[in-house]
This record gives sequence, structure tokens and C-alpha cells, in this order.
Amino acid sequence: MNETFSSDWTILCDFDGTISHQDVTDTLLVRYGRPGWEALEEAWERGDIGSRDCMSQQVALLDMSASELQESLGRITIDPGFHRFVRQARHLGMEVHVISDGLDHAISTVLSREGLGQIPIVANRLLPAGPRRWKLETPWAQAGCASANCKCGQLEAHREAGRRILYVGDGTSDFCVSTNADYVLAKARLLDYCREKKLPHSSFVDFDEALPHLSSLDIRREERWLA
Repeated sequence: MNETFSSDWTILCDFDGTISHQDVTDTLLVRYGRPGWEALEEAWERGDIGSRDCMSQQVALLDMSASELQESLGRITIDPGFHRFVRQARHLGMEVHVISDGLDHAISTVLSREGLGQIPIVANRLLPAGPRRWKLETPWAQAGCASANCKCGQLEAHREAGRRILYVGDGTSDFCVSTNADYVLAKARLLDYCREKKLPHSSFVDFDEALPHLSSLDIRREERWLA
């Protein structure tokens, strides 16, 4: 009989570039974006605008049909180790949630295709706005936060419920929330950030490499975490 444990850890996981191999929004913009989306991306990278303004304006520049959207999503692949990571987390009694500054429809489509459709998702809403036109709704934005989805707000909601937070991510949109997490699994830009800020973290390349860290979380609680 497989024993299932109880844990007070919740795992909050980014999607684009963390679970998925590709950034969905970037993939769609490269294929279907009208002129101007690159300038918005550059403005966001410079810090001139937040992700909410950047993504809302970029989504408005998409020129694609619903069938083209679905065809593009069919090309999005995920880290195969994520299945094993989720299975082990559940075995240890850890909740897994996806929180993303990306597109809810894309994430739910890809995860459902992979048999992971039961994972709760908090992300921005992609909605049709006319023939070959789209708009973005940001129900998880918060005043004072430039992000389309305030990940720190999501983290605090879980913490208020008595949970400790393991955050898993890779990029710029994960910086702020990682400073508030109890522990971080980081790669790419987020790894550099965690090292710079001396945040409690471990590095990973893929989810199979991240897997062993789940079992050691309760041990680390009793130790002094070193960056």
C-alpha cells in the first residue's frame, strides 16, 4: 500500500519556461503579432512599463483565429519530469498550484492535454475581441503592483491559510514573489536573482532534478538555509 503523508507546504509554480519549454505568449507573438509588440517587450525589459501594460497591449496586437491559437498550443511541450514532480508532491501531501503572468486558456489547454488538468491555475484571461482579435483581462492584478497577475498576492492568500510556500520559477516575473517564499527552486534568471539576494533556494535544470528537494523540505525547516 502506498502511504500518503500530510504536509503544510504548498507549491506555487510558474508555467512559461518553467513547466513549459516555450513561452506561450512569445510564441504567439512571433507567429501572429502585428508590428509594435517587440517595442513593448523592450519597454518592459527596460522597466519602463509593467507586465500588465505590456501584455495587455501585446495581446491586442495578436492577429490570429481560434483555430490558429489551438494549433499553436498543440506545439507547446512541457518538461516530462513535471508529471513525476506533481505525483511525488501529492504523495508527500503538498498542494501544487500554477500561478502565471501568462494566459489561462493556454495553460489549461496544455495541462489538460498532458493529463494534469486538475491542477488549480491562476493566470490572466485570454478572451476573443472580434474576428482575429483578442483581449486580456487581469482579474488577479492588485493596486500598487505593475504585474498582470500579482503573484505575491497569491502567495499571501496561501500563507494566511497556514501554508508554507515553495516557489518554483525561472524568470523576471518570479523575482518579487521569490523574496516572500519560504524556499525557492530556481533556474535561469531567477537563479541569478536568488544568488544575488541570498534567498533560500536550490537550483534545478529540470523537474527530475528538482524532485529530490521535495523530500528534504521538512528537514530544511529545522536548519539554517544558506543561499
